[in-house]
Amino acid sequence: MSAATTRSRTPDRLCAEAVDLARAAAEEAAAPGVLGEHEGLVSEGDRVVTHFFGCRELGYRGWRWAVTVARASRAKIVTVDEVVLLPGPDAVLAPEWVPWSERLRPGDLGPGDLLPTEADDLRLEPGYTGAEEPPPNSARTEDLADRAEDEDAAVIGSSPAEQTVTPSRGSIAAVAEELGMRRARVLSRYGLHAAADRWEEAFGPKTPMAQAAPASCMSCGFLAPIGGSLGQAFGVCANEFSPADGRVVSLAYGCGGHSEAAVMPKPPQPAPPVIDETRVDPFPLRPSPDSGSVPASEDASSADLGHS
Repeated sequence: MSAATTRSRTPDRLCAEAVDLARAAAEEAAAPGVLGEHEGLVSEGDRVVTHFFGCRELGYRGWRWAVTVARASRAKIVTVDEVVLLPGPDAVLAPEWVPWSERLRPGDLGPGDLLPTEADDLRLEPGYTGAEEPPPNSARTEDLADRAEDEDAAVIGSSPAEQTVTPSRGSIAAVAEELGMRRARVLSRYGLHAAADRWEEAFGPKTPMAQAAPASCMSCGFLAPIGGSLGQAFGVCANEFSPADGRVVSLAYGCGGHSEAAVMPKPPQPAPPVIDETRVDPFPLRPSPDSGSVPASEDASSADLGHS
């Protein structure tokens, strides 16, 4: 260890004794009544010392006022270099700043929000490549490719027979737009796998709902198939009573709303009435005299009962 290093780590005596000077500078910078006790000092170099004072201000627990003092060579007057509020070892600090692109989570996008994608987003790849180059299986020959022009090029005034350049069959971009491939970028293999992992985790065979399901979505009548390579492992649930209604679900997912899990029994229907049309049931207008519980002829026994 060199002598200069040893001398820089040893606090200068005059700078170390300038506690009152450092306190006055800290009180001038801080709000009244928030400056705490002297909490030590540290040597910053030759004749440079930093004094630390506690901070009692609310919201700055563990922070310290740092006052750096110094003196010139062979001088006995100590001056103040700077006063700053710094976090201590136990200070409450804000979390490390994270860019918005890394803070964004699924579901954060609201109405009216715009989410731009980076030009080199790994989830996307060009929908067609070689804007001006024919694909390997193009019908354009090599001798015409170097002379081909865009489809919307200006037409010269002469007749086609007088033109020296063979008419172009169109650029890759024009052909792609004509075929309906107007998307500049499509999902890459990485983007497909990332989406499949999310859907598998949310509505896959390892979820508690799928573990208790009577059958998988592969045999459910409410499953709406999707196209593309993802259709081999996923579909869209169309059961309004399912927790995955309108969501992309794995074919191995399942729930209690399976179309073939349980068939609702039909309510019992009453038997149809039986009508005998071969006989006639008489319905007299007046009841017969002997149809009641009391005989029509009044006698002594029935009169005691009080019947009329």
